[in-house]
Amino acid sequence: MASFSGLALTLLPIVALFLGNSHARLTPDFYEDSCPDLLSIVQAQVEMAIKNEKRMGASLLRLFFHDCFVNGCDGSVLLDDTPAFVGEKNAAPNANSVRGFEVIDVIKSAVEEACPGVVSCADILAISARDSVVQLGGPDWQVKLGRRDARKASQAAANSSIPPPTSNLSELISSYAAQGLSVQDMVALSGAHTIGKARCTTFRNRIYQEANIDSFFTNTRKPNCPGTHGQGDHNLAPLDIQTPTRFDNSYFVNLIAWKGLLHSDQALFNGGSTDTIVQNYSQNPDAFIQDFVTAMIKMGDIKPLTGRNGEIRTNCRRAILGCEIGKKGHQNGELGSCKHQHSTSHRLLRSTHH
Repeated sequence: MASFSGLALTLLPIVALFLGNSHARLTPDFYEDSCPDLLSIVQAQVEMAIKNEKRMGASLLRLFFHDCFVNGCDGSVLLDDTPAFVGEKNAAPNANSVRGFEVIDVIKSAVEEACPGVVSCADILAISARDSVVQLGGPDWQVKLGRRDARKASQAAANSSIPPPTSNLSELISSYAAQGLSVQDMVALSGAHTIGKARCTTFRNRIYQEANIDSFFTNTRKPNCPGTHGQGDHNLAPLDIQTPTRFDNSYFVNLIAWKGLLHSDQALFNGGSTDTIVQNYSQNPDAFIQDFVTAMIKMGDIKPLTGRNGEIRTNCRRAILGCEIGKKGHQNGELGSCKHQHSTSHRLLRSTHH
């Protein structure tokens, strides 16, 4: 018995170490030793992408949001379809809408050159979202890191988890609450619509059918968004009519003036429980910025894969251990059909990087 007790005591630190690694916590200095130039590499690439196209900043921020709302911040939104699963890229909230995948490819390639097999695509998304906000004049904050990448994605989960632009206030509150986010978090994160654009198909009904909208505003939107479905569906309009490429509190000023482009935007200020929050943010930009940063950090904590969970992809579009999967969903543990994925990724980067 004495020898068994001694063995148990010897094993305790090993078990504790294993459990600790399996449930590691996110921390801003996670890559301080393993990839010390990570932040500067991502920043430089994001800066270049936004310099080439201002809209890309909003696209990268939205990509992070759409990732986190579907089974957590695990990079699953980046995965292409496989025989084993239908991914999230063609889900209703993402199809012909979510973009920036090529930019993430370029960033990942640059990071892999400096630190091969170390940094997850999920963390690259988180850093890129922050850097995009900063590049467009918004706040800076420390991004917590240490996420790992999912090996699969779910189109069904994307369809059910991401709130559509037709959402009313109660639906928005419920959707965010399901992610552990408060009403204040929801309103603050909605302020990300101070940058970016929306397609005509997402706001057509609002500008032609709804009454709680400024008439001058609707007249500015209608010429580029015909009332007939199927005509001009993909024509774009800025979500913030005042400062569409600058991150500020103008979004909330617009809501007070009944100039919310999406139904879900104006739902935040329409005689409901969030009116006072919108009014505060419209008058107090510092309050909005502070709450936005808090909410972004909180959103980044949604169900991350850490420790031994998940993997570190070398190509953000393909899972390493999820590549060789048969139609019955059997995984044989080999790279198989993925053995050429790294070279394929580099060919893609060379063809899309400008």
